[in-house]
Amino acid sequence: MSGFLSGHRGGQLQPGADQLVARARERFVLQDYHGAVHLLEEVAATGHAFADAHHLLGVSLSLLGRMDRALVEFDRALELNPRYLEALIHRGLVLNELGRREEADESFRRAALADTGSVRGLPAPVAAQLANRHAELGQAYAEVGALDRAIEQYRRALELGPTFHDLRYRLARVLIEAGQALEAREELEQVVAARPGFVDAGAALGLARYISGDAAGAREVWNATLARRPDNPRVEAYLNMVGRSE
Repeated sequence: MSGFLSGHRGGQLQPGADQLVARARERFVLQDYHGAVHLLEEVAATGHAFADAHHLLGVSLSLLGRMDRALVEFDRALELNPRYLEALIHRGLVLNELGRREEADESFRRAALADTGSVRGLPAPVAAQLANRHAELGQAYAEVGALDRAIEQYRRALELGPTFHDLRYRLARVLIEAGQALEAREELEQVVAARPGFVDAGAALGLARYISGDAAGAREVWNATLARRPDNPRVEAYLNMVGRSE
């Protein structure tokens, strides 16, 4: 089964967008901002970057003095999450440094008014941090083949971050690897509905449908995915696979 799944070879997860972001965080902590930017730009180029990745890229760029580029990344983060408190604050700081005081004040006002709410009785920022910690554990378990434990950790992560589509996608990948295609399909349907341009999720959804016996549904998803991102070799390979099996 794992031969079909992108990012898995020899039973181990290969570096994907989520792992590149994790490595970028490590470079950031070590104050290697150039290294962090390089990794995060690689993620952004795939079209799979989420708000956290764009925010971290913006902060790294600002620390390297590339203020205009930093603003672009903060704006991208806020497009994905308009109430992203840290992105609003950092955007305001950069605007202030550029002398754009009125725009900076507006960003700070938005930050002051941002209602981050709560998740399961925890402040939303705290819940998000804990969700990411569970996801890191899930990834670690998956890398050593402890798929049941990985699934458990990803599910805990999603309890705290139900709108974190990157984590839901990662859960689905492990579910497919564990032979739970129907469960993976349910998770991926949610991801694709929320992020129709998420090509890897579309490819994985088609695979989950195919494995669960729905070849026609798989073809439908892969054709739609290919229409959004033409010349995707993996999706083309899946469609050829379906064609040969008919």
